[in-house]
Amino acid sequence: MKPEDFKKIISLAIDREIESYTFYRTLTDKVKDAALKKMFTELAGEETKHREYLQGLLTKGPQAFHVQEKADYKIADMLKSPPLTASLKPIDGIVLAIRKELDAMQMYTQLGKAAVDADEKKMFSELAKMENGHKARLEDLYTNMAFPEVW
Repeated sequence: MKPEDFKKIISLAIDREIESYTFYRTLTDKVKDAALKKMFTELAGEETKHREYLQGLLTKGPQAFHVQEKADYKIADMLKSPPLTASLKPIDGIVLAIRKELDAMQMYTQLGKAAVDADEKKMFSELAKMENGHKARLEDLYTNMAFPEVW
């Protein structure tokens, strides 16, 4: 992979992490439930860590990328995104967050499929896994909130 291509890809990923951080901070301000505020604050913090990690990759290169794969429950595939409003219900905030993580995961997956270079494919795969980890965490929370009868 050319260094300038790697830099462009990582810069795009950094922009997405900043966007996600802003999104989670906005959700934190919108929801009233203390547990959800805490979770969205934690996710915003994770997005900050991801941004810092990606910034570190700019100096290390694609060989430094390793992320553990998480299960994909496909819950997000069935959920429609509610509007981000002042009267947002907690469950709707989670749905929005799941959709955002799914969109990011799918973007990186598609970029990986389009890549020809093995390092690029690996990098996009790792970025997709990172986003899938967030999505899995949110889907677990959604399942617990949407289907409390299973507990």
